[in-house]
Amino acid sequence: MGLVAALLEILQKPTFGEVILELGMFMAPIWIAVLIGVLVGWSWKPKWANLAIDSVPTTHVPALQNLSFGFSTLKLQVPSWIKETHSPPSISSSTSSSLQLEAEKSVVTDADLRYLDGLVEEQDGGPAWIQMMDRSTPTMSYQAWRRDPETGPPQYRSRTVYEDATPEMLRDFFWDDEFRLKWDDMLIHAETLEECPTTGTMVVQWVRKFPFFCSDREYIIGRRIWESGRTYYCITKGVPCSSVPRRNKPRRVDLYYSSWFIRTAESKRDGRMTACEVLLFHYEDMGIPWEIAKLGVRQGMWGAVRKIDPGLRAYQKHRASGDPISRCAFMAQVNTKVDIENLRSMGSENNVSEIEPEDSPEKPAGRSIPRFLIVGGAIALACSLDRGLLTKAVIFGVARRFAGIGKRL
Repeated sequence: MGLVAALLEILQKPTFGEVILELGMFMAPIWIAVLIGVLVGWSWKPKWANLAIDSVPTTHVPALQNLSFGFSTLKLQVPSWIKETHSPPSISSSTSSSLQLEAEKSVVTDADLRYLDGLVEEQDGGPAWIQMMDRSTPTMSYQAWRRDPETGPPQYRSRTVYEDATPEMLRDFFWDDEFRLKWDDMLIHAETLEECPTTGTMVVQWVRKFPFFCSDREYIIGRRIWESGRTYYCITKGVPCSSVPRRNKPRRVDLYYSSWFIRTAESKRDGRMTACEVLLFHYEDMGIPWEIAKLGVRQGMWGAVRKIDPGLRAYQKHRASGDPISRCAFMAQVNTKVDIENLRSMGSENNVSEIEPEDSPEKPAGRSIPRFLIVGGAIALACSLDRGLLTKAVIFGVARRFAGIGKRL
């Protein structure tokens, strides 16, 4: 009825010119929204929704980027009628148990250790870090930074100090995939594919749940820990694995780097060395526009980080109970001893950039979506969807933030 009343009011204008002008002003926003919505659907989908799997590089070496954010960051819920479902690929237990990494063919090497140390010492030659967050609770404090390299996805650095925790407990906690499944609700499948009992190197398969119009993501991760005193360099990165065939769903993430530097720290309560500091460096290319990924990280970062502390406290109780530790936690205790000062002196002659990938993926032109398309597409989407948790408020809120109408990312 409101629409009819508006049309009648327009038709009652005294002159024909005024009627035409009012009708044009009335209809123009609707047609513009429809047109822009069509343009968004046409230009967006080929860039990431149907990204050709064959075009993704199969090998990558660290260049830096995170979150233990593990992309809990895009944890926007969508109604069940538009969610994609699938069963994660499985690897037979016999295959998993029979495969072992040989030390001389390790997928994580001293070059990776030198790279992580360069990040810790802020001597990697990358752009300056921009602080994003500074939060705390009674049992933890958290700071996060981001930077945008000339090529590759956004890179993240975080510093977390956990009260009443040891470096060894945090090392085992982050490595224990069996227990991670209990507190990390984004992880829906974890399996060890290969391991080396000599160096502690592992190759694991993860499948993480990705809402917000995305299929789930598969990760083949190589990981290894170096120990220097009670300081631990825990490196994880995407590696190729011929024993696990690539599938359309879940989509495999090849470019992945997430590594921790763990050591004791002063407690903010009494100044004693009873706390533990964790520096995390993370990046990944999930096959979605990087601006949208940055928005998701910014909006979901603190919610994801807060879940880690209760998981850690539950893990401490689990270990204190005397129950047998998992295989992953056992492998976390197989570390390579290193004299980090000696490593630095040996590596000073080599430019740390030598361990970066030779062909770093440049920022695809299709990943930067014009702001007017985002806003217009949101208008069209909001006019057509009004179900479940995907409300008009969420659509317009995301579009406004992404387009820079509010605070810049």
